[in-house]
Amino acid sequence: MKNQIASFLLAIQFLTRLPVPGWFTYSEARMTASAAYYPLVGVMVGALCSAVFWSVSLLFPPLVSVLIANTASLLLTGAFHEDGLADTFDGIGGGHTRDAALEIMRDSRLGTYGTAALVAALALKTATLTALPAHMLLFAFPAAHGLSRLSSVLTIATSRYVRTAGTGKPVAQGLSLPSLLIASVTGVAICLAWIYLLPAAPLLFGLIGLATGHVAMRAFFEFKLKGYTGDTLGAVQQVSEIGFYLGLLAWL
Repeated sequence: MKNQIASFLLAIQFLTRLPVPGWFTYSEARMTASAAYYPLVGVMVGALCSAVFWSVSLLFPPLVSVLIANTASLLLTGAFHEDGLADTFDGIGGGHTRDAALEIMRDSRLGTYGTAALVAALALKTATLTALPAHMLLFAFPAAHGLSRLSSVLTIATSRYVRTAGTGKPVAQGLSLPSLLIASVTGVAICLAWIYLLPAAPLLFGLIGLATGHVAMRAFFEFKLKGYTGDTLGAVQQVSEIGFYLGLLAWL
């Protein structure tokens, strides 16, 4: 149990800027196991975004409230996944070969392809969320953040890490079956909670959108890279999250 709690705290520390207790010690095994809790951390981030949206919507119109909630998401995560999205598009767009793409993705500077992808992603999130009814949006944040991080976990489970070192290295050996089960059970719990509180039909459309985003993003980078990196996991999360929102909007 102590190892599981430590892995959960490592997941929070890795994916967010939230403070965590310092009693636990780092180990590669615990870091590998922390991927099991990525979806749960996503739910936490999404729930905080919902709380911010609800609070500021008492004073401001929907567009402003969504912008503030999305800004809260960026602050909570340190734009961790958005950075991965931008680096992925810079690398795949600017690198003519696999090695060139990987080298570009190491560069901390933001290029044209990454800037365009980042602006498009933030604009799509804002426009889509603003168009959703407020009551659905409150549940969309935690569901999308949690399920999109499960999307990243599934990438880890079904692909291979292509670097010798990097942010994705701790889980490069793949997930254990218990870790994959924990992540999957979290995803199922998110869906069951949605069905209990809201109609199932929009969730189905959201899941179709999320799956479409997952497949499209992986096709975009795996064709060239023949696997994944830490940056591409962030890209999968971002596009899956946007896909979920677009699915909800399509249902409406």
